[in-house]
Amino acid sequence: MYINQTNLSNYLCNTFNSKKMTFLHQRVLLSCLISSIILRLPQVSSRGPIYRPPSVERLTDRFRSTTVSQKMSTFFGASNIHMKSNGSYTDIILDKTSGSGLVSKDRYYHGFFSVAIKLPMGDTSGVVLAFYMSNSDVFPHNHDEIDFELLGHEKRRQWVLQTNIYGNGSVKTGREEKFYLWFDPTQEFHQYSMLWNTHHIVFLVDNIPIREVTYNQASSPMYPSKPMSLYTTIWDGSQWATHGGKYPVNYKYAPFVASLGELKAEGCLMSKANSTSTGSCSKSSTLLTSDPIEGNEYVKLTSQQTIGLKWARSKHMFYSYCKDTSRYKILPPECNA
Repeated sequence: MYINQTNLSNYLCNTFNSKKMTFLHQRVLLSCLISSIILRLPQVSSRGPIYRPPSVERLTDRFRSTTVSQKMSTFFGASNIHMKSNGSYTDIILDKTSGSGLVSKDRYYHGFFSVAIKLPMGDTSGVVLAFYMSNSDVFPHNHDEIDFELLGHEKRRQWVLQTNIYGNGSVKTGREEKFYLWFDPTQEFHQYSMLWNTHHIVFLVDNIPIREVTYNQASSPMYPSKPMSLYTTIWDGSQWATHGGKYPVNYKYAPFVASLGELKAEGCLMSKANSTSTGSCSKSSTLLTSDPIEGNEYVKLTSQQTIGLKWARSKHMFYSYCKDTSRYKILPPECNA
């Protein structure tokens, strides 16, 4: 469409430039000039301006993928979980009867965790797809959590990515940050990754860091510090997910199907018997050159990753709790660190 419009615009401009300018000619010429200017503006989609992401290290290439069926088991909604390709890929479904979810067979104390996700198309208001770590089943009163939450949208709008962190039961302080994605997450698979160690927590999308929480004195009270399980779930978040609950799930468009694959979970494995202790764990990775817990390339961001982080936050982040002074009259201490 753009090519045809451009050719037409050039043709009109050349034609009317070559003839004596009557009033009618001037009006047509003005129209074609305006058209030419518009065509030369940066492309814009329903998601806003299209920005090319910077080049960064591909952390996901350093760790082996495992089948979903090998690492995960049913958390809830078994009838809405469909394994595919011998367990390498899985569909998790939300319909009128139930949502669904998976939980890791192991608990982890630090590591690198990633999954490729393809989201449902169409009107998905109120739908929540979560990829997260939590230990609320073991520590109900002082649990830790690291969250990716993909929030559905009403018609002609876009998915929103929300990140959040809880440490030691600090759930009274929401630490949400929200982003618009620089791609259509319904057209193909995209990778969502978490790096968690004693130095920092990093959220990455297609290997681009979008959020970093550095461990320091200010952040230590809210920093996850106990072994956690890995979860992927899809569920009805009508009460809050889309514009604060303004748009609930419309089951006329169900089922809502999210596809998962390319699962990576490399870290310090905890046995179920010792899941409340951090004293003994065994590293799960067979890649001795890639240690996401204490490896030099994982304890801080590289210069390329820092550029990527600044790009994502300046171009795509539209909400941070650290800037919400109407919500927090006194900002949480880590915001000023």
